Amino acid sequence: MAAMQPLIRIATFYCFTPIDAPEGLKAPMLARMQAQGVRGTITLAREGINATISAEPASLEAFMAELHGMLAFTTPTYRLSETLGQPFKRAKVKVKPELISLGEAAHPAQCVGRYVKPVDWNALITAPDVITVDTRNDYEYALGHFTGAVNPGTRHFKDMVAWTAANLRPDDKRRIAMYCTGGIRCEKYSAYLVAHGFGEVYHLHGGILAYLEQVAPEESLWQGQCFVFDERVAVGQGLQAAG
Repeated sequence: MAAMQPLIRIATFYCFTPIDAPEGLKAPMLARMQAQGVRGTITLAREGINATISAEPASLEAFMAELHGMLAFTTPTYRLSETLGQPFKRAKVKVKPELISLGEAAHPAQCVGRYVKPVDWNALITAPDVITVDTRNDYEYALGHFTGAVNPGTRHFKDMVAWTAANLRPDDKRRIAMYCTGGIRCEKYSAYLVAHGFGEVYHLHGGILAYLEQVAPEESLWQGQCFVFDERVAVGQGLQAAG
């Protein structure tokens, strides 16, 4: 009889907050992950932290306490989900020039669009003066998207700059609502738009994952599955792994 797989808790979070010397944090942070049995990936940059990590619940809680002590940061987007068995093969800490590159200057710690709670998202994207933009790539859009959302047809996040130049104007009277998987891409894209003169810019707080977790299936405007960056591949309403 096969042994039961342990309950694993997955934490997904990011924070745009200044980190003076991310290179110096790589080795000690990786050592603490390994000591606590935490797997997954943490990305550090001078603009902040982005991570999807997992471990047994007590170990994950202990590591998060240590992480907060190392960085002294807050997490405006932080969500937990659970699965049986470890979804990641190893622990990794990466240091990059940016958490996610748009190819042009965008600084969410300085200016950003307006956060929209998942419970308020439906009312926003069904308003007649709103254009809803999916900031993920074409494959992710094909797997699942919000009703009526525009697909920019991108392969890489940097492609959003050229798409914006061809399709959006700061003097357009429409409000712009955007979303992504966990919130980081749409938050950075919203900062880009605000910095380039766009007025009413909104982004889904916590991304699709927060929406699927908090909005009842009978009220959901999400169609299909949401691609995730672990062995589950995709999740649906309630963050259940796709069958």
